[in-house]
Amino acid sequence: MGSTVQISAADGSGQFSAYLALPASGKGPGVVIGQEIFGVNASMRAVADLYAEEGYVAIVPDLFWRLQPGIELGSTESDFQQAFDLFQRFDPDKGIDDIAATLTALRALPQVEAQVGTGFVGFCLGGKLAYLTAARTDVACSVGYYGVGIEHSLAEAANIRGRLLLHLAELDQFCPAAARQAIQAGLGGQPQIELYSYPGVDHAFARVGGLHYDKTAALLAHERSIAALRRAIGPHYDLAALWEEHTRQEFANRDVPATMTTMVDEPYVNHIPTMTGGVGYKNLSRFYQHHFVHGNPPDTRLTPLSRTVGATQLVDEFLFSFTHTTEIDWMLPGIAPTGKRVEIPMVGVIKFRGPKLCHEHIYWDQASVLVQIGLLDPQLLPVAGVETARKLVDETLPSNTLMARWKDSEGK
Repeated sequence: MGSTVQISAADGSGQFSAYLALPASGKGPGVVIGQEIFGVNASMRAVADLYAEEGYVAIVPDLFWRLQPGIELGSTESDFQQAFDLFQRFDPDKGIDDIAATLTALRALPQVEAQVGTGFVGFCLGGKLAYLTAARTDVACSVGYYGVGIEHSLAEAANIRGRLLLHLAELDQFCPAAARQAIQAGLGGQPQIELYSYPGVDHAFARVGGLHYDKTAALLAHERSIAALRRAIGPHYDLAALWEEHTRQEFANRDVPATMTTMVDEPYVNHIPTMTGGVGYKNLSRFYQHHFVHGNPPDTRLTPLSRTVGATQLVDEFLFSFTHTTEIDWMLPGIAPTGKRVEIPMVGVIKFRGPKLCHEHIYWDQASVLVQIGLLDPQLLPVAGVETARKLVDETLPSNTLMARWKDSEGK
């Protein structure tokens, strides 16, 4: 997705290269990505590409250029040894000078909306530099992942003017408990600083494909990072309008190609109770075309109840109703039409990457569906049918009707 550009060092000692990735729109706020100790390798370029998808002009400067320009290391033992040698010889002060030069060059790019401010996101070595960048430059928002040695520079916190977000790993041997406690004591409680600790994960938990990669922690940390950047520098998207356009193409127009254009290149959909949907453009398009968009009964209706919109996702609560006049592969696979009326509460967690849908997690009570079409006997199990939907919209309806012992606590 990206290209290589050259940046002039502020001290006049030469030029260094940087990987530049642009968003699909061609412009956006600028973000500098701070490398790990392995150089600007494929992993760091992928991070820049990801931030470009989120709507940022992302640039990864070669911070090791003064030691060994163009170095790209992998995960072999010799690579680790070379990386640690570079880390030990690296001059953080010169690194911040080069980050400041990168910020200046970034703001000068015609694709960058410089008036909204710029950001920095760093990992490992870049995690410490994220803290120092916040303290020594005018960056609007700085995000650091598992930085090493921040506890030794806490006196500089008084100089922080923008936002700072730090992600800390509970099992990080390079930032042990005493260091994390010092960071918490020195930085905690300040309104412009956010500190998050991730239990049970190690250093580099966000490096995709790495030994310590933890998907759940990485996804949560990324969401928090984007939220902090959006708050400080944008870009701001109308997620509700994007979601409504997606559902309009799905349910009103029943147009699969148009539906897919509202999503990222490799999206996924997961209907949790039945594990139906698809991962990737090819499989999801196939699912939509042959098993979902054209397979819903004609009277299918979504009745919105509530919506919560965040920085990168929204949560929709709605009633889903239909008459079971056609086989519904995604909800009732293999079940012949019963002609029964069904009305159930649903919740959708809709994730966005930039202005495109990234994934959908859709939840509902499958037992209630089976009761309503006559395949599950509510007299034999603690399940309910259409009553769950009716009580959702009318909270005054009786509670605890499935609890035989409810009457025993009366008056106690």
